[in-house]
Amino acid sequence: MRVETPVEVVLLLASPRHRYEGRPADGALPADGPELRDRIELRAGLGIVGDRYFAARAHVHATVTVIGVEGLEEVGRPLGAAVDPAATRRNVVLRGADVEALRGEPFSLQVPGEEPVLFRGYRPANPCAWMDHEVAPGAFRAMRGRGGVRCDPESDGVLTLGPAVLRTTRPVPLPAPPR
Repeated sequence: MRVETPVEVVLLLASPRHRYEGRPADGALPADGPELRDRIELRAGLGIVGDRYFAARAHVHATVTVIGVEGLEEVGRPLGAAVDPAATRRNVVLRGADVEALRGEPFSLQVPGEEPVLFRGYRPANPCAWMDHEVAPGAFRAMRGRGGVRCDPESDGVLTLGPAVLRTTRPVPLPAPPR
């Protein structure tokens, strides 16, 4: 991969339980222990160790979700709300690159002291109706096109919070902010 982009890993989430089930008005199911992590382990073709989608056949090509915090900030502006990235339930939240451009692309993330983790981006991580309840009213619609990308790890590895390098086959600069 030819293009290196410095990014920051701002959030890592691994949840053993799918918490957005049933009707949003009933609220999310309780967490089974801590979900926000300083470090996650990934296994090629399987996902994040300890996450609800690890080795889940129904989630082939969708075991890891990656989203950009800049898109969430854009979502929050017209809603008049600060979007809590953890409420989106995405596994990896990055700052510094256009994550939406990773759909259909190979890429890698490397944190200091670790080998790069290879990924393949697949389809959009489309928002669900839960976003209106857990993020802010109107978030479901506002997150369309900014919900991140579903991907699979193609190598074993580790990600940690903090600085990282995103390697891609083409540039993935952030879009210009709206005027």
